[in-house]
Amino acid sequence: MKIENANILITGGTLGIGYATARLLIEHGANVAITGRDEKRTHKAARELGAMPITADVANPDDVKQTFKTFMNEYGRLDALINNAGIGYSKRLEDVSLEDFQQIYSVNVFGAAMMGKRAAEIFKKQNYGNIINIGSTAATKGYEGGTVYASSKFALRGMTQCWQMELRPYNVRVMLLNPSEVTTAFGREEREERDSQPNKLRGREIARAIKGALELDDRGFIPEMAVWATNPF
Repeated sequence: MKIENANILITGGTLGIGYATARLLIEHGANVAITGRDEKRTHKAARELGAMPITADVANPDDVKQTFKTFMNEYGRLDALINNAGIGYSKRLEDVSLEDFQQIYSVNVFGAAMMGKRAAEIFKKQNYGNIINIGSTAATKGYEGGTVYASSKFALRGMTQCWQMELRPYNVRVMLLNPSEVTTAFGREEREERDSQPNKLRGREIARAIKGALELDDRGFIPEMAVWATNPF
């Protein structure tokens, strides 16, 4: 896929991996729209990036529908969806509640699925498209305290594999990218990024991996990729 002039939609694009990815793709000529739940933050990030802002919560079906309507009205074509929006925290098994599952799954699983559903409808008509789901290394190996979050990423991994089989006949590439720990605002209530940990991955490393996966010639795709910090300890 050629990045220049491609029309790309990134969920959760106001901070961290989504923001870094939007910046890199825009620098290389893509037309990018970012979504975020907070209107003020979303518009601020979009101004900084030169992106199109869409205030939306992927966990809200009406917002998902409006997101694609707004995007298609602006660009007329969708070349790639980057399912980046995600939330999470750690809780031991005896402390988890049904509400914990509902909160995290509503974004990480149900929201990603509904975004993927809408994108698939467009891609089938176009006979072309790309989906990158941002998973986690927690999607491949559970950990203490990860009952809710890790299982949500395992679910995303399973959905990715299903979409790959369903959409390949329509020239749609579906890819999963699993970062290990990244120095972003993820999981932090104050939503400020951690930029002083030189041994951890940054959003820009993940952005480069996303760009590289998209730039692979359309005749092939990378089903799943993990990006690890070399020595995070």
